[in-house]
Amino acid sequence: MDLGLNEQHQLLKSTAREFLEAECSTSLVREMEGSDKGYSESLWTKMAGLGWLGLALPAEHGGSGGDATDLVVLAEEMGRALAPGPFFSSSVLCGQVLARCASPFQMETLLGGICRGELVAAMVGAFPGHGSVTAVRTGGWSVLDGKVSFVPYAGVAACFVVVPTSASGGQGTPMFVNASSPGIVSVPMKSVPAHRQCQVEFRDVKVPESHRLAGVAGGCGALQEALEWATVAQCGEMVGRAERVLEMVVDYSKSRVQFGRPIGSFQAVQHRCADLTVAVDGARLLTHQAAWRLSKGMPAGDDVSMAKAYCGSLSRRATEAGHSIFAGIAFAVEHDMHLYTARSKISEASLGDTDVHLGRLGQTLAP
Repeated sequence: MDLGLNEQHQLLKSTAREFLEAECSTSLVREMEGSDKGYSESLWTKMAGLGWLGLALPAEHGGSGGDATDLVVLAEEMGRALAPGPFFSSSVLCGQVLARCASPFQMETLLGGICRGELVAAMVGAFPGHGSVTAVRTGGWSVLDGKVSFVPYAGVAACFVVVPTSASGGQGTPMFVNASSPGIVSVPMKSVPAHRQCQVEFRDVKVPESHRLAGVAGGCGALQEALEWATVAQCGEMVGRAERVLEMVVDYSKSRVQFGRPIGSFQAVQHRCADLTVAVDGARLLTHQAAWRLSKGMPAGDDVSMAKAYCGSLSRRATEAGHSIFAGIAFAVEHDMHLYTARSKISEASLGDTDVHLGRLGQTLAP
């Protein structure tokens, strides 16, 4: 197992960092928090032009055909830059589900638009505790009813990938639904401005059989694999953000003078920075290990859970250390630490928090 970055990964990393440093400043991030859509269409179009929106999607449907490590490398840089937009919810989460569960015709219809940045999709119903949608098959239609909360960027989505609840209480066959279909009501939720989260309600929404993701085989296995890819990408975002917070506090501790000397000379501050450095390296190792196994087509559920559990802990430690070392100045909402803290809390809870993934690992280890 070689977890080092090859030449292609290093080029992707350097290109992404250079682009995002030039195009995605924190001032843009703050501006987008107050905008209607929550992201810059200009930046989104440029990202599509770079091939990022289809980085890990099939080349025959407009993507770049990259592997999970490519996705993690890019996600780290996007997390570091706080890049706004539905990249994770549309290109990664919905894109991976469609790439595994859709028929070739459905892929041609949907994935091409996602890769070009012309279609924004949002996932509905795949996560326990957020609500549910039922699907009743009647003739050549499925009738959807239900309500799901915390759907990111639902207000700008043109398409929903819906995972209904089956009669047995499990996950049913996914389907795609036009967001403009009669009976769909999307209401913005009061949440952190980092994500445009909505509550989406389905009231007798009729979906034709052709919208069922006909390529899904083997029950929920394909869907679970897609969620694992999305989770490891989320881990990459978290690692990138934590590493940037570490860089910020190290730079600050060198310039901030107290008691006649830089605060970085105090052992207590040094220990916080050293501990965070080790934690970032450990989180990156676990994330790349999980990505490597996914890329090789190997079972990776435990590796993904280890990475997500550890990255969730890392997010808390990084933001706590950041606010502690920056101290009073970081209480002001104008300080960049607030941008990192808000996004870290969302990522920590998304796709299962630390307790959820530790519980999964516990079940695996139980005799």
